[in-house]
Amino acid sequence: MEPEASTSPRPTLAAVAARAGVSVSTASLVFSGAGPVATATRDRVLAAAAALDYGGPDPTARSLRRGRSGVIAVVTEDRLVDAFRDPMNLAFLDGVAQAFGDERTGLLVIPLAAESGVDLSAPPMDAAILLGCSLDLGASVEVLRRRRIPIVAVEAEPFDGVLLIDLDNRDASRRGAEHLRELGHRDVATVTLALDVSRTPGPLTPELERTATGNTTRQRLAGLRDVYPDAWGWSTSGSYLADGYTAGLRLLDVPARERPTAIVAQSDLLALGVLRAATDLGLEVPRDLSILGFDGVRLEEAAPHEFTTLVQPAVEKGEAAAAAVFAALAGGRPEPVLLHCELRVGTTTAPSPR
Repeated sequence: MEPEASTSPRPTLAAVAARAGVSVSTASLVFSGAGPVATATRDRVLAAAAALDYGGPDPTARSLRRGRSGVIAVVTEDRLVDAFRDPMNLAFLDGVAQAFGDERTGLLVIPLAAESGVDLSAPPMDAAILLGCSLDLGASVEVLRRRRIPIVAVEAEPFDGVLLIDLDNRDASRRGAEHLRELGHRDVATVTLALDVSRTPGPLTPELERTATGNTTRQRLAGLRDVYPDAWGWSTSGSYLADGYTAGLRLLDVPARERPTAIVAQSDLLALGVLRAATDLGLEVPRDLSILGFDGVRLEEAAPHEFTTLVQPAVEKGEAAAAAVFAALAGGRPEPVLLHCELRVGTTTAPSPR
């Protein structure tokens, strides 16, 4: 038998204050912790609350009074199960959380994957951080603008009224490609992140590049093309090890004369997949094949190798995004931020074998 829903009205702070013999403002201080209250008074208020089964101020009413929900949203186009498997996303969220400090603010992660059915016009939020590698940022910006809240976009193309926290994706990729050129590599291929909202894996074609909507993907590809304009490759559905493995097989399971001597992967997880494919095909890295990653993730699964990669400041990126949000909520006009990657040479690159 289902229990009957309670019809008793929610106990109020005023009722608690009356029972404890204190003013409503004093009772409020006990629950908010915003000011000093004598220990005896505090104990009396808490005892009255327990007797009335009062659990604290109504968060909905409090939000209406303040005009704020106390929530900052981080919007990702990945499914949650995938977003939290990506070390870069976790490091970014660590940075956001660190920037929160003692702020009385909640963090809401919103997945915009097609199957989630989430409508950005509905969830409570005071500001939104649009996570990097977005493939359809314009649609999210349009909805959030109507809510008149601060919007911070990470690694995105510029939008009016949207604060940008950017990464030097093109310059970093160029530096990585120059490292391969200095090692004598001429036949270079790439494994990219998703190019557009379809996230359909397949050969990298001029048409796909021309219509690509993923800003991070396009910028990293442009940096490679600055050095290797004729590089060919494979596009994936995202930064997933399985996609990197499939791409590696596609690029490497060919006659030796057709194989690239180096592969540039747009994430370390993709690079790990390529490494596993090369190993399964009997190729030795870096003697037969050099692999360049991006992100700077320490992957135990790559042992005994350590990837040559572009190390990005993911935690600092999260801190910068959160700091911009709090500055905007306080009425400030935060400036755009550009963060820089560093090339870390590991054991997966060596002179070209031909």
